[in-house]
Amino acid sequence: MCRHLAYLGPEEPLGRLLVEPAHSLFRQSWAPERQRYGTVNADGFGVGWYAQDDPVPARYRRAGPIWGDLSFADLARVVRSGAVLAAVRDATLPGADGEAAAAPFAAGPWLFSHNGAIAGWPDSAAPLAPSLPPVDLLSLQARTDSAFVWALVQQRLRCGDEPAEALGETVLRVAGAAPASRLNLLLTDGATIAATAWGDTLWYRTEPVAGTVVASEPYDDDPLWQEVPDRTVLTASRAGVLLAPLEEDPAPSPTLDSARTGAPPSSKEPCT
Repeated sequence: MCRHLAYLGPEEPLGRLLVEPAHSLFRQSWAPERQRYGTVNADGFGVGWYAQDDPVPARYRRAGPIWGDLSFADLARVVRSGAVLAAVRDATLPGADGEAAAAPFAAGPWLFSHNGAIAGWPDSAAPLAPSLPPVDLLSLQARTDSAFVWALVQQRLRCGDEPAEALGETVLRVAGAAPASRLNLLLTDGATIAATAWGDTLWYRTEPVAGTVVASEPYDDDPLWQEVPDRTVLTASRAGVLLAPLEEDPAPSPTLDSARTGAPPSSKEPCT
């Protein structure tokens, strides 16, 4: 239902990542090549980025299509960052909450995006609502399935989950309540990227000098792009990419692409 992208690497102008490539996110707003659901992403857009020595990201979001915002071209030309998350939106419910519903959502150091939809929303998600504190439900950033998923992810992060674990556990819970859901999630704190492939396309490319990009689809024809298998959770840093199967087993064995973390299994109590 949208296209999104996250980047970690040397500082680049936003336009070099989001506008200039032959099949950039800008172009994907009206001509995506690999989008399985929907054809035009014109229900809003947003970009979040991190400035040096500031852990809290800035955001620029609008309710209309990215190609109709003349101010964005100027902003993208001059703003530089080494950590970016951006999205163009095809709304599950067109018009719902306008700019507030456009990714990336934000809290503290985090930026978040959801490509997909909760099947049967909102009825199917009702059994999950009691697991959230009432204040979280009352302060949803928008009345959309993506904002609800973000609230579930935030709860996991507050309980101490690592980013990939927070996304994976959220996907499994939502998919259990609404099995036909599409749940490609993207999360960054400016130092790492976590993402899930669940029902739609996800790709990545990584180079030691040029950095790492995780995106719904490649923005150029570089052979370094690799497709992420469906039902996979991805963790990326400036050092490389780690892939692990996303399944009911709470402790899957990861497959290593170009990074080796050596991190021991978590021993913390489960978060409910």
